[in-house]
Amino acid sequence: MIRIKLIFATLMVAMTLSANNMIRYKYQQVGNVKVFYREAGDPQKPTILLLHGFPSSSVQFRELIPELMDDYHLIAPAMPSFGQTQAPVKPFYEYSFEGSSKN
Repeated sequence: MIRIKLIFATLMVAMTLSANNMIRYKYQQVGNVKVFYREAGDPQKPTILLLHGFPSSSVQFRELIPELMDDYHLIAPAMPSFGQTQAPVKPFYEYSFEGSSKN
């Protein structure tokens, strides 16, 4: 019986944690591309945009985000065609540093 109470108490604590201490998975439409990103931390705190040095998925920050999310608001996008970000339609998307639309 004590074990059941301990498990229940642990679950209640976990359920009452602030949403700011959890990683949120979101999408944002940017031009012709639906971009996936991970967001964590309190938006009232300083924001850090976790960008890649090369085209990649936001999954590369999966271990860093929990370390920083108590002190910062974090946003980590997955680049086009990587992770859960939509692969853009090539005739309507210029693969360049600007990534500008040809429309």
